[in-house]
Amino acid sequence: MAETGKKDVAATPNVSEVHVSDASTTQEVEAVLDAPVERGEPILQVRNLVKHFPLTQGILFKKQVGAVKAVDGVSFDLYQGETLGIVGESGCGKSTVAKLLMTLETATSGEVFYKGQDITKLSGRALKAVRRNIQMVFQDPYTSLNPRMTVGDIIGEPFEIHPEVAPKGDRRKRVQELLDVVGLNPEYINRYPHQFSGGQRQRIGIARGLALNPEIIICDEPVSALDVSVQAQVINLMEKLQDEFNLSYVFIAHDLSIVRHISDRVGVMYLGKMAEIGTDAEIYDHPTHPYTQALLSAVPVPDPDARERRERIILTGDVPSPANPPSGCRFRTRCWKAQDKCAEEVPLLAVPQVFVGKSTPAAHESACHFAEEKDVVGAA
Repeated sequence: MAETGKKDVAATPNVSEVHVSDASTTQEVEAVLDAPVERGEPILQVRNLVKHFPLTQGILFKKQVGAVKAVDGVSFDLYQGETLGIVGESGCGKSTVAKLLMTLETATSGEVFYKGQDITKLSGRALKAVRRNIQMVFQDPYTSLNPRMTVGDIIGEPFEIHPEVAPKGDRRKRVQELLDVVGLNPEYINRYPHQFSGGQRQRIGIARGLALNPEIIICDEPVSALDVSVQAQVINLMEKLQDEFNLSYVFIAHDLSIVRHISDRVGVMYLGKMAEIGTDAEIYDHPTHPYTQALLSAVPVPDPDARERRERIILTGDVPSPANPPSGCRFRTRCWKAQDKCAEEVPLLAVPQVFVGKSTPAAHESACHFAEEKDVVGAA
């Protein structure tokens, strides 16, 4: 994959002050949502986001007996023009966060501010305006495209919902332009999804996401179902489109190498919570949370000498159930540093006390009582 210049994110805090909009009427809200955001300013601010799925018993008379705590108090900022990567093992809540940002799921509590508007409280025309500006690229390019619709109909469907973006007579031309932008032949407009490869289908999904000229695209593992060579093509395309259209990405993935390549900042999730967050260099070269260190130590290293030198961290035990997470720190049941304090107190996502006031890449936010640097040969 070709290297591209990273944005300057050294001075951007992971959680900044929220300037709540005082717009009250639908017209005022729509005006706020259409206002441009300066590069480097927060465009999406997530605060204490929670999503609990109820567990019920009974058929006729259902009774809630518990809840799956899929997302439990996640906070972060997304800045205009940057890419925020979110990584973590399966079941940690990454995709649920993506659905909450799109309001495809209703949050149990918490706030998602887009340009100062809490979108979790919007409905009707105001929510429709938000969804025009925040689009999504889904994980599976095979099931996210309707097999009964042509490519032209799939990419042009957003124009049916938001006709103000493209007048009816210009839609076919606009769809062909989008196909060209993502590297597909505009003459493919009348073909069906089954006539394309996996990489081409994902390009169609990206074209659909670009149709309404959004400001933010939520990418939920967009390359996990693709071959490595095709992954590189799609990632390079996304970087090119980001520069061309001034997009902001929330990029969710398992592959740590890909996340480092495309992301300006990276958040590591574990069991519904954010374990560590910082710039790509801080997370990959100076991890302080034990879970992040274990993740990076599991990445295959092509250099035999580096592979011999590194210490492989083997975690013991199974991942706890999100329906019954451990008290205190959620990683403590698998952590080699765990002490009594870890079971009694929930660690805050903050700069570790040992690094406060120091000018070091390790001085970034980490949710661990005993956070410290560890030499880990991570993803290159």
